[in-house]
Amino acid sequence: MSGAYPLGGWTPGRLLAVLDIGKSNAKLVLLDPLGGEEIALRQKPNAPCGGGPLRQLDLAGLEDWLLRSLSGLPERHRIAAILPVAHGTAAVLLDAAGEPLLAPDYEDPALAGEDAAYEALRDPFAATLSPSLPAGLNLGRQIHFVQRRLPATFARTAAVLPYPQYWAHRLCGTAASEVTSLGCHTDLWQPARARFSAMAIGQGWERLFPPLRPAGAVLGRLRPALVARCDLPGDCAVLCGLHDSNASYLAHLTHRAAAEPFAVVSSGTWTVLMARGTPASALRPERDMLANADAWGGLVGTARFMGGREYRAVAGPDAPQPGEADLFHALDRGASVLPGFAGGGAFPGRQGAVLRAEGLDGAGRSALASLYLALLTDLSLDLLHAAGDVVVDGPLARDPLYPALLAALRPGSRLLRCQDSAGTVAGARCLVLGRQAPPPTPDEIPPPTWASRIRAARQRWRRALATTPPAITTPVTGPGDAAAPIGHATGSASPAGLPSVLPLAESASPATPGGMT
Repeated sequence: MSGAYPLGGWTPGRLLAVLDIGKSNAKLVLLDPLGGEEIALRQKPNAPCGGGPLRQLDLAGLEDWLLRSLSGLPERHRIAAILPVAHGTAAVLLDAAGEPLLAPDYEDPALAGEDAAYEALRDPFAATLSPSLPAGLNLGRQIHFVQRRLPATFARTAAVLPYPQYWAHRLCGTAASEVTSLGCHTDLWQPARARFSAMAIGQGWERLFPPLRPAGAVLGRLRPALVARCDLPGDCAVLCGLHDSNASYLAHLTHRAAAEPFAVVSSGTWTVLMARGTPASALRPERDMLANADAWGGLVGTARFMGGREYRAVAGPDAPQPGEADLFHALDRGASVLPGFAGGGAFPGRQGAVLRAEGLDGAGRSALASLYLALLTDLSLDLLHAAGDVVVDGPLARDPLYPALLAALRPGSRLLRCQDSAGTVAGARCLVLGRQAPPPTPDEIPPPTWASRIRAARQRWRRALATTPPAITTPVTGPGDAAAPIGHATGSASPAGLPSVLPLAESASPATPGGMT
């Protein structure tokens, strides 16, 4: 399956507008794909709306901001295409007229109201490589909830559009589905077979999804009313769009050899780790591991945790920027953080704890939070059997300590830091230009001179995890999955549930042959 822009090449002088909707922030980036120059950036905080039967995505607020932003862009007369990129686990239910009926917020706890019935329907993990997740983090769980609890709304539903494709439809009127969003722990997709899951077919939900289109396909031209309202060119195309973390991954996939292993750490509200070469057997659903589908339909081993929220829980709001002295002060005090504060990740259900941090000022707590996220990332990379380069993009790439901390923990890998406004922008260039896109130019971060202190801190941290029991033992598996409590791993594990795949070694084991590509 091809995902590239199909119009015979990008016209020099024309610009691309990237609509990037994250869970906490939305951006509109105007760029020159050929030159790589970012012309303009508009952004706004993004939050769900109350009211109605469920908490919902702020479709109206985002649309108003988007149209006002497009209208005010400099050089907007040069825009050739608009590409929507959005967070996963989100979709919009449309009525027969193409108007939105419901856009559930996946974090609404009400979506867990039909869990028992839903778990009985799910495919085995081996089929979908999608773990059972809380609230509405499985898109199938959202649809099932609406079907059971809001039957009148479900009866009016003519189509379900993944979130990036909703925005494409809103801009051009053409409905489509796309594999990176369908393959993002939805329970609806069998990535190895490139088809809908048995549950989606059996429930008739697959009929609600429009035909699959490549991420870079032109779905149509911008609606004439929007051309007039935003003063944009009449030939402005609207592309199908893709999942945001997959856009970041695509930027680094495009220019690498076919079998070269590497990993991308895409950060924001979620820290999403995608590793090429992860063996499917390494994916552990009880540790929030899954397989995503990349823009070409290939399988990508993935692990995740809510890094933005974990950081804020430790550092506090408006935390000052830390320096090395703040880090050393925290280490000297023996301060540490045990997961977790936001749920999910490799330790779902555990109650987080900040230890021996009394007396640390704001910068000291920021340094401790950066160390904590680096340790979580390193652990997740081990779980993925990640090998080769590790590329960091998003806010963590701009953290004053995190890249060096991760370089200290991964001496067997090159640590590469991308400091553009977002990895999604580089991915957008690759989507429309393919290998003609300028390759990413990340900075290589060498291990710091104090790396041994960080590796010693890792030893202590993992030892503490192995002797601190999980907080709860609620099963999170579906039919066909091995029963395993939250915080415990199947197979060989330490008494506290720390799996044997997490050795106290200096670097991760290389990916074994037969891994995902």
